[in-house]
Amino acid sequence: MIRLTQIKLPADHTPEALTKKAAKLLRVSPEEIKELHIRKRSLDARKKPELFYSYTVDVSVKKEAEILHKVKSPQVNLCKETRYQFPESGETALKERPVIIGTGPAGLFCGLMLARHGYQPILLERGSSVEERQKKVNAFWQGGALDPQTNVQFGEGGAGTFSDGKLNTLVKDPLGRGKLVLELFTEFGADPSILYDHKPHIGTDVLAEVVKHMREEIIRLGGTVRFDTQVTDLLTESSRVCGVKVSFADPQTGALTEEEIKSSVVVLAIGHSARDTFSMLLKHQIPMEQKAFAVGLRIQHPQKMINFSQYGREDAGSLGAANYKLTRQTKSGRGVYSFCMCPGGYVVNASSEAGRLAVNGMSYHDRAGENANSALIVTVTPEDFPESGPLSGVAFQRKLEEAAYRAAGGKIPVQLYGDFCQNTISTKLGDVVPQMRGEWAFGDVRSIMPEPLNLALMEAMEGFGHMIHGFDRPDAIFAGIESRTSSPVRIWRDEQFESEVPGLYPCGEGAGYAGGITSAAMDGVKVAEAIAKRYSPCKKNE
Repeated sequence: MIRLTQIKLPADHTPEALTKKAAKLLRVSPEEIKELHIRKRSLDARKKPELFYSYTVDVSVKKEAEILHKVKSPQVNLCKETRYQFPESGETALKERPVIIGTGPAGLFCGLMLARHGYQPILLERGSSVEERQKKVNAFWQGGALDPQTNVQFGEGGAGTFSDGKLNTLVKDPLGRGKLVLELFTEFGADPSILYDHKPHIGTDVLAEVVKHMREEIIRLGGTVRFDTQVTDLLTESSRVCGVKVSFADPQTGALTEEEIKSSVVVLAIGHSARDTFSMLLKHQIPMEQKAFAVGLRIQHPQKMINFSQYGREDAGSLGAANYKLTRQTKSGRGVYSFCMCPGGYVVNASSEAGRLAVNGMSYHDRAGENANSALIVTVTPEDFPESGPLSGVAFQRKLEEAAYRAAGGKIPVQLYGDFCQNTISTKLGDVVPQMRGEWAFGDVRSIMPEPLNLALMEAMEGFGHMIHGFDRPDAIFAGIESRTSSPVRIWRDEQFESEVPGLYPCGEGAGYAGGITSAAMDGVKVAEAIAKRYSPCKKNE
């Protein structure tokens, strides 16, 4: 095929216009183009309100070599694309099925790849299935009690299930894992546009269905997925992993039951909020270390304001709700930047521990909510943490979340930006109306973070107001605390993705090797490859 780049068309162009433009570049008639596949699409808004799409497409035509020889243009080249290849199985036979702890993106993709190559993995998830999880989370948001095992952080699909479902990543992978992940998402129900959009997203509603279909495929291929089953301990023998101990409620009596599952291969895809699991690993002296991350507050603005800034018009139309990405370096040297921006979205109560409150952002596929929201986060390093040791970042997160819980009596604390600057608790709203999933109340948001972080945030807000008119408006709504931006821990692994304890494979965002849905899924694929390169599957049903 021939690859054409930098094809520029008005944003409201017809599908036929793309084919005509491609044909013109190749100096052929549109009828001579047998196939056309969009590979990339990005929006060019530099001359707003005149908006353009820029495309990269692959086309198939007769006499490709002749056309390439005839057409001399930097936009026209032979298509060279690497197709992903899963490695051949290793020679060491597994005696038991591999165990994967966690069914977030890392665990699901690791499990899917192993299942498709005959390994019949066992996936263990402390939370509920995505169907039950949605019911429990919605009940919590409507004022019910927090379930510490099934919530926005824990359950099938991981923390990303209740988010915008953004799939962009900065990870470069010449072996094609990134494209593989997007292709698998579309195979299980995501919109094909994620294969080429510059900023792809699925939406929390669609992502839940995709996750369910992936689980069904793993089971169809001989894998096992167990929900409401928490791993409470690692089993070791002769300094290597030999299985896990799990705890679950007996389906007949409801009594807590323990069980040992034997396996010489255990994947730790535990997610960034599995704090009790981190503590268990520390007791086993699994090598891990604290790492820098970021914390901050969620801010809400009218989506129409963001549309006007980014598109030159309030009505986004077919372009979809506009997004933004903002960064600022403060005088103190701290980085402040927008994170997990949710166009047309909601701020949600993302707590997972009693007496502690965390927030996140979420959008549905249509991104039709009245507000835009994003986290504005400030970098923190181990020097900011109150304690020492590998779990000092966890202690720091918990301290902030306890302050957030106190700030509004367990509800999401809200403060207008102008009042935040004046260090005054808000008593009424301006023109921005909160879009929340979970109960909220006015509270002292300014008191949640250490003052140096607040000052860095306010300094950055002044700069952001110059980038997007109205961004620093006094009635913009702050809510906090956004404390789960990434894992505060990195669990050591070698080049074969294995811990110092043989058979243990730290994986994904919780282990400190990914940041977001796509990179976590890619890491799950990498770990599946590492296992496959060394081992061959155990015998059927063994």
